[in-house]
Amino acid sequence: MRLMQQPEGTGGDRIHSEEFLRSLMSRQLRLSVACAAAFLVMLIGLPLANYLAPEWMAQRILGGFTLTWFLLGIGCFPAVWLIAWIFIRRSIALEDDEVAEVKDPGGDTPGRRRLRVDARKGAERLMKVPPRN
Repeated sequence: MRLMQQPEGTGGDRIHSEEFLRSLMSRQLRLSVACAAAFLVMLIGLPLANYLAPEWMAQRILGGFTLTWFLLGIGCFPAVWLIAWIFIRRSIALEDDEVAEVKDPGGDTPGRRRLRVDARKGAERLMKVPPRN
């Protein structure tokens, strides 16, 4: 039985190597921890705000809702969607950066610069990808 081999110059050995996978996984782990921390701040922040500033959180806003209920009912969902959107965009950028590094080991890859988001979407920049070791 003959094994299929990668064509020369495609970086096939590098893309399947332990070093490549370890690098990608560690960068994705840092991204995951950052997104989880943002979610935990949001999750713990509301009860903490209620405990530390109950009068402020009991203020009535927009149609008689208290600030607590407004943040809980309206604010949590967009925050979770934003965290998920950032995670997906950054995760794809990390993978693209790794693939670009395999194809051109010395080149300037998109993940090494700050990502610019379309002005139509209202965001200017996302997190900076940490430099390679």
